[in-house]
Amino acid sequence: MSINLSPLDQVQRLLFETPLVPLQGHRFQPTGFPGLGAATFQTSNGTCLLVESTQSMANRLELTCWDEARQDIKSDLNGLSHVRVSRNGGFLTDTILESHRLNSPYLLENSDKTFLNKLKSELGVLETGPIDRRRFAQVLLKYDIGSLLHGVFLAKKDLAGGRLRVARALSAFIEADGVRIAASGGVKNDHVNPSGETKTGFGNVPFARDEFTAERITLYANLDLTQIRGYGLGPEAEKLMTLLSLYKLRALIDGNLRLRTACDLCTTGTSILAPTPKSFTLPALAELTVALKPVIADCKNRMTVTEVVFNDELKPGKEEPEETPEYETDQDEG
Repeated sequence: MSINLSPLDQVQRLLFETPLVPLQGHRFQPTGFPGLGAATFQTSNGTCLLVESTQSMANRLELTCWDEARQDIKSDLNGLSHVRVSRNGGFLTDTILESHRLNSPYLLENSDKTFLNKLKSELGVLETGPIDRRRFAQVLLKYDIGSLLHGVFLAKKDLAGGRLRVARALSAFIEADGVRIAASGGVKNDHVNPSGETKTGFGNVPFARDEFTAERITLYANLDLTQIRGYGLGPEAEKLMTLLSLYKLRALIDGNLRLRTACDLCTTGTSILAPTPKSFTLPALAELTVALKPVIADCKNRMTVTEVVFNDELKPGKEEPEETPEYETDQDEG
């Protein structure tokens, strides 16, 4: 099955604006940020709200390619490049799951420098001097195509002095217009010891809770086709990255949009039209799945699935100071 991408030939950006509504009722819970809470802002239309950040949406778009049961990429997408990390003979993580993709510490801070040295060799870069951007894109395509779509910043000084970065080619976020606060709350009840010490989890703890209603909730998506062409990887790779981006977006929209406990969203229809270019409609997931297979095959010799072993000790994070626990709060995934 072939998907006609010719309407995109002269387009710099492919934009989508997808209306969403709460699956049930009117209220929803937006993402929250430490020290800030819900991110509200003012426009000419009144009070608006960031429902889901660009960072979090990048994580969600990547997960559309992951099969949690298999702990591997979905079988329909076999052949796409990514790096798998194992430890003590078992699966540990993957660049598809890592927030910073190829810049994962499980790859670059591993005591086994085999993969890091391979990157240094294939990138062919020095700490100073111009960076061969096309060569950089070729290496990213070989090891982790997701880094070309969702961005990467190889901050390690051993790699061109920490100057290797790619901006997101595919980005998305969710905003709500005409929002109002729906205040509520509750109590964490302790029927055994209601007056117990709350810092250690005992006692009754009342809490306030702010949810929101909105006149409109919209999922915005932006595919930078100029950036994809600028990689200089050729028409086959450009087609692969375009179709894969459309697959991710459609899989996200058709899939589970339960972003948080109290934020379960759905689309208002099946047809998703692009405002730019107006002639383009987001294809169905079944069409994209079929169309991707021959395109992946065309680029198969330029991509690899890499296995890396991480045998370092997993060190615990810094302990946070004790404080009164909060309930039903979610933080941005970053």
